[in-house]
Amino acid sequence: MKLAYIITNEGITLSANGQSYTLSSTHGNFNSVLDAIRSGASESDIIDLLNPRVALTKYLGGAFEVGENSMRHNGDEVHGVLVSRILECHRNGLPIDPLLRFFENLEKNGSRRARTELYSFLAHGGMPITPDGCFLAYKSVRSDYTDHHTGKFTNRVGSVLQMERRKVCDDANNGCSYGFHAGSVEYAQSFGSGDKKIVIVKINPADVVSVPTDCECQKLRTCQYEVVDEFNGVLRNTIANDENLYGDEDEYGDGDSVSVSSNDKIEEALEGIRNVLLSLANR
Repeated sequence: MKLAYIITNEGITLSANGQSYTLSSTHGNFNSVLDAIRSGASESDIIDLLNPRVALTKYLGGAFEVGENSMRHNGDEVHGVLVSRILECHRNGLPIDPLLRFFENLEKNGSRRARTELYSFLAHGGMPITPDGCFLAYKSVRSDYTDHHTGKFTNRVGSVLQMERRKVCDDANNGCSYGFHAGSVEYAQSFGSGDKKIVIVKINPADVVSVPTDCECQKLRTCQYEVVDEFNGVLRNTIANDENLYGDEDEYGDGDSVSVSSNDKIEEALEGIRNVLLSLANR
């Protein structure tokens, strides 16, 4: 039977094998289905694209291999709970690229212990992930933007600070030791005395060295970070745009502020990503 379909600005509705399928224009696989229809692809190929596993395999390309209930990244098994969340997000047209890039960056971290510890930190603090797979955290500094301990490191917006990784303490049981520190907003607000400022820093997960346990995983040590903004309120975006970390200005607010996204379904699913990270940390 010939494939029947209707294409509108809102999406695609098609009928095949006695079933009706609707694909929103915001769905992550929308363009692939549209291209398949326009190129005259077979009905079976188009239906495959509507299968989350098959669609995700084609979407991800070479680095990831997706099975029925498993996923491999460069040949290494990925935890099943993460697989289910990625499939869920992709099926619902929710953004997965930042999470995948974060995962790829984290895989470049040579310390297995640091990789595991970082999952706890991000899940505990709800740190936003950036489109390039890094994450944002908070840092307390002196009123002149230098660090509290030495006063030698300047933390103005645009500054990139780095040190040799081997010099950063990798012992999570040592709460206060050598290395660049950043943390949750609660940690940053409680650290330091007198006149101080808080800045937003961007960290590549590959550069994280340890997550000390003395502050309930609310701070970390890293060998490099970039200062991207001054503190204007708690970051509400789960996926943070580099050009607009906070969203609309009236959304700085207090603990009752809503996300920059008005789509509750997106926020609910992305909150699930943070829960996935916590689940992985506890395995």
